[in-house]
Amino acid sequence: MYLQWALPALQLPYLCHGRFLLRCAVLAQAVAVVLAFAPGTHHELWLRLGLISLFVHWVALLTTLLFCLLRNRLNRLSPLNILLSCSGIFLLLTMLVSFLAHSGFASGHAMFSQSLLSFTLGNLMVALIVAIIAMQFFIMHSERSIQLQAQSKAELTALQARIQPHFLFNSLNTAAELIHVAPAAAEQALLDLSALFRAALHAGEMVTLQDELTLAKQYLSLEQWRLGKRMQVQWQQPDNLAALNVPALTVQPLLENAVRHGIESCAQTATLQVDILQSSQSVTIVIVNPFNLKPSGRASNGIALDNIRQRLQLHYGSAAQLSQSVVNGSFRVKLVIPLQAGAG
Repeated sequence: MYLQWALPALQLPYLCHGRFLLRCAVLAQAVAVVLAFAPGTHHELWLRLGLISLFVHWVALLTTLLFCLLRNRLNRLSPLNILLSCSGIFLLLTMLVSFLAHSGFASGHAMFSQSLLSFTLGNLMVALIVAIIAMQFFIMHSERSIQLQAQSKAELTALQARIQPHFLFNSLNTAAELIHVAPAAAEQALLDLSALFRAALHAGEMVTLQDELTLAKQYLSLEQWRLGKRMQVQWQQPDNLAALNVPALTVQPLLENAVRHGIESCAQTATLQVDILQSSQSVTIVIVNPFNLKPSGRASNGIALDNIRQRLQLHYGSAAQLSQSVVNGSFRVKLVIPLQAGAG
């Protein structure tokens, strides 16, 4: 019972993608090399390495594929049962491959000359050691993810507390001015403001990319009323956008950064450009705004960019990217979101 309480919340990640399979193959080959060149083995080392490599890779591949098929069911279990179930699957597959290997190569090499029971027990002992090491790494990875999530949530809360007051006052002042000249526009501004703050309450959740972009457009609509002709928005996106989930408040903070530190620093009309590009592997969002070398007198919004990077890292691993650069007097932010969820 104490072990159950001591374990962090565990979730088996999505394993059937190229990067993890490559890592799995490299690790399996490393284990095969260690077993093949263990002290006490002197004859036919390269043949022994080939046979052991074949055996280890089959066990690793079958285990990974079975984890992928059973991932949703395994993740419904308690942390302790997840570890026990994964270890049991690994040991059962090791036993199965041991039986097939011994049956198929019993007369072909000296390493299969021992009895089936002895051969299988030896392999199970090695598999158990590998499983224990893998469990330790799995627990360490989960603990690190929990720490990053807590840190990310705390920074997002701090970011919201810092951004909301000035944005709220500006938006309410804009709506108050519109009431007398354009009542319908004032009503729409208040509806957009309500949508933004409703989204802020669910900042730790996942939303569809389409909803996130709709929220971003509502934010720009509010700022358009306030800035008037000082801001021009050029928005381009494909007609059929991929059905993709993203962390809430991923795009809107980038646009707020562009408005506050780009558009507002320009005395003349400035253009904010948003281009959304879609490929077979990812969706790319590029935001370009004027770049002013002179300090704007406002604190940098770097905390927003760092927070977005951390949340993307938690959900997508290294497959998602957020980069920034200055090109021809313009500040350019590029956000790349993979279509395959759980790519980390």
